[in-house]
Order: sequence, then structure tokens, then C-alpha cells
Amino acid sequence: MSARVTVGMVGLGGWGKNLLRNFGALPGSDLRWCCDADEATRAAYTPAHPGARFTESYDELLADPDLQAIVLATPVPTHFELARRAILAGKHVMVEKPMTWTAAEARELRDLVSGSGLVLMVDHLLRFHPGVDKLRELIDTGELGDVRYVYGNRLNLGRIRPDENVLWSLGVHDISVVLHLIDSEPVEVWARGECYVQPGVEDVAFAYVRFASGQVGHLHLSWLDPHKMRKMTVIGSRKMAVFDDMEPDRKVTVYDKGDWQTPAGRISTHTGDIWIPWIDTREPLAIACSHFLEAVAGDSAPRTDVDEGLRVVEVLEAMQTSLERGGETISLGAAAR
Repeated sequence: MSARVTVGMVGLGGWGKNLLRNFGALPGSDLRWCCDADEATRAAYTPAHPGARFTESYDELLADPDLQAIVLATPVPTHFELARRAILAGKHVMVEKPMTWTAAEARELRDLVSGSGLVLMVDHLLRFHPGVDKLRELIDTGELGDVRYVYGNRLNLGRIRPDENVLWSLGVHDISVVLHLIDSEPVEVWARGECYVQPGVEDVAFAYVRFASGQVGHLHLSWLDPHKMRKMTVIGSRKMAVFDDMEPDRKVTVYDKGDWQTPAGRISTHTGDIWIPWIDTREPLAIACSHFLEAVAGDSAPRTDVDEGLRVVEVLEAMQTSLERGGETISLGAAAR
């Protein structure tokens, strides 16, 4: 990038502090504004970013003609309105996941940004993880053969949220990856969950998405598990691969296990070697933030654009409907797009 992108951060607590750390340090970023409603939070970060102006007023960021991009790390119910106002003010936007609380809001943002020349990118963090990139590469090169199905395990003990269930809190990560790894249109979903700790807030869920190709994705999500797991497994006809984000050095493991049809027509399985490919150790969030800056500068199209954000919210919303209906299968209609 020839010139640095002027950036305003909105929401400095929680995950926002990690975004602030990156946009305050990346060479392509010129951090101009930091916005948060809490005075103590603003005061805590002011010394580390002397070149930025700290404010509680979002309007100040929108009114700055020299501010090119706004990064939103605020609660999910605020995403739509804050992103909408930023786009109307002519600002590029990077928003935390999920992009919006409803598919209708996501479609409105899509229509608003369409033809505007502005970037709206969603921070689907795992889409920037080198381990997930390796899974995609193994699929594209045919190393795994035909992909049969994909399943994810995202489990830990806590953190239990009072206003967001485990599907919207944890499931958004794995849904974005499953949609990325399977080259087909999702056609139906179902989800079952239970509220063991707080009434009305599912803390464990099992979710399923079926694609037009016949491939499927399955998710196990929980805040009530003795194991901390961040795994995604791809089952192929020739080989199988596991992405394990909790492993420090073995992020991806490829298993030479699969099936084939014998000349006599019988189906057999085989077990062969295990391969551990090298994986880039860069921080995925730094990669995502750099990618956003490049997209704003016009150097590349956003990998996780508004259309992907919409696709993920549509699946989440359908799964939420299934949860509320006791696991009923919900069809995803393409006409809604």
C-alpha cells in the first residue's frame, strides 16, 4: 500500500482491545480515532495511542472527512445501525461477527454497500487462519479426494453469556469455515440445544447443515465441557484432515485414510501414513486486519465480504429457528437473497 489507511476503532473492550492492538501497530494503518462509551476504558488506552483522538461520540468519527475506515467491535445488536451509518457517511467498515442480528438487516447492508465502492468486511477470524487455508488447499489440490462431510467441535467450560446463546457466540466461527470448505449451496439445517445454566439461553447445541451436493456439516458447540476444543475435521474419500487450533505445533494433521471401490464392486477402506504439514504461525487477527487495510486501499477484494456475512447470518438464523422449534428441519430459500 502506498499510503496508510486512516482508521477509527469503535468498542475498545473485550475483543476490541485485540483489534486496537493490531490497528495501532500495523504499518498500513493510521489510527486516528478511538471510540468507547466508557470513560475508564478510554483512559486506559490513551497513553499507548498518543496519535489517536479518544471520544465517546460516534458522530465525531462519522463527521471526520479524513477518516476512511471504521472498525466495529461493539455488541452484535448494534452492528447493523452503526455499520449502516458508517456506510452512509462514506466510510469503509470492518465489523465483528456475526455481521448482524438478522438476515433482513444483513440484506439491507448488502444492498446499501452494493455499487458504493465501499468495503464492508466481516471479521470471520478463522477464514484468515493459515490452518484453515491449508484445509482449503488440500481440498483444491485433490489431496483428500471427494469431500464427504465436515464437522467441528468448539467446546470449553464457560464463558457463558447472558444475552447470546452458544450458537451465535461460538457457532458463527465454524459455520463460516464449513461454508468455505464445501463448494455447494446450503439447502437445509436443523439444530437442537439445551439451556442448563440460564433459562432461554442455550449453552450446548448440536447443529447440522446439508448442502445441495449432498455433503453435510455438523457442529458440536458447548460452554459446559471439561475439554477446550477448537477442531475442524474434513472427511475425504482418499484422505482425511484435522485442523486443531489448540495444538501449538500440529495445527493440521493429514491422515491417509479413505475408501475405494474394488474391481469386484466391493467398498474397502485403508489406513496409511500420517502427515503434519508446516503452517504459517502469523496471528490470524493480524492477517485479517492487514487484509482489510489492503481491501480499503484497493489492493484486493475482501475475502469475507458482505455476501459471505449475509450467508453466515442466514444459516445462523435458520438454525436459531430450528432450535426454537425443537430441532425442526428448516429450508434455506435462495429466493431470499
